[in-house]
Parts: sequence; C-alpha cells; structure tokens
Amino acid sequence: MAFSQLISVVAIALAFSSIGCSLCSEVTGSVACTDCDPDYDFAGIRVLVKCDQVKRLSEAFTDKNGDFKTTLPSNSPTSEAATSPKCLAKLLGGPTQLYALKQNMVSEIVLSRGDKNTYTTLAPLVFSKACIGNCGSRDQHTGSSKTVEIPFPAEWGLPPSSDFFSFFPIIGIP
Repeated sequence: MAFSQLISVVAIALAFSSIGCSLCSEVTGSVACTDCDPDYDFAGIRVLVKCDQVKRLSEAFTDKNGDFKTTLPSNSPTSEAATSPKCLAKLLGGPTQLYALKQNMVSEIVLSRGDKNTYTTLAPLVFSKACIGNCGSRDQHTGSSKTVEIPFPAEWGLPPSSDFFSFFPIIGIP
C-alpha cells in the first residue's frame, strides 16, 4: 500500500516538473574579453536580465567559456514569460576588476532560431581587464568598483561588509 502511494506521489511530481519547464523561456548568451589570454577563465561573471513591465530580475553566472544560461523573468514563478518580451542583458561584474564601455555592457535579447521558448543576446557582452580610456577621472560616468568597507558596530556581531559584497561591479566608461 505504501509503495503504491510512493509511486503515485513520484508520478505527480514528475508531471508537475515537466509542466513548469514547458512554461519557462530560456535565455542564453556569452561574454567576451578584448584583452584576455585565449585560456582566460570567464567563470563567475554576473549577468542580469531585465524585461520591460516585469518587476523581477533574473541573474546568471558565466561558465569558464563565458557562456551563461537563465530563464526570462516573469512577475510570478508560475506565470509564463511574455511571448515577445522586450528584455536586456547587462554585465554586472565578476570576481576580478572588469572595465567596459557602456554600449558594450548591455545587449538586447532576441528570439533564437528554432525553438520558440529560447532567447539569446543580440551581441556578446564585451569587457576588458585593463582600463580603456580615462579611468582616473572623477566624473559622473566613471566610478570606482572597489569593495566598500562599511563599519558595523561590534555589538551587532556582523561579519565585515566586504563579505556581503564579494564581487567587483563593472566600471562603466562613457
């Protein structure tokens, strides 16, 4: 008796898991580096996906080849993503300091050829390991991405604030 109940629970769970995947739309893309070695490890670079009229965001991390995969954000976990969304992918930062021109940090997301639930970036998100241009200036378009140490009172018992923000955001260069 217990075995038949277990089988029915597993069958129902499998049915619902396949329904959930059929509703989600997948986004794939890649990042590229202008001054990196051919064997550069792209793992851990953060990419953010934002769609028009959707409050939620979707975040992805690149693998060692610079490719990322995530789902299109939707307003609720059970709702289907828009059929022709106006979405953008943005390069956020990585485990080391990265520099990028503002026009190379964002790419439009378009429908991929073949599958109707697969989207891809229009162009790779491009960055550089070294500063491209005037990085020493203090204008509104360029900023430092060093981790900020916010001094928490010792009686709060919190770890250093650098533990909360363990990645370096991109420095946008106009």
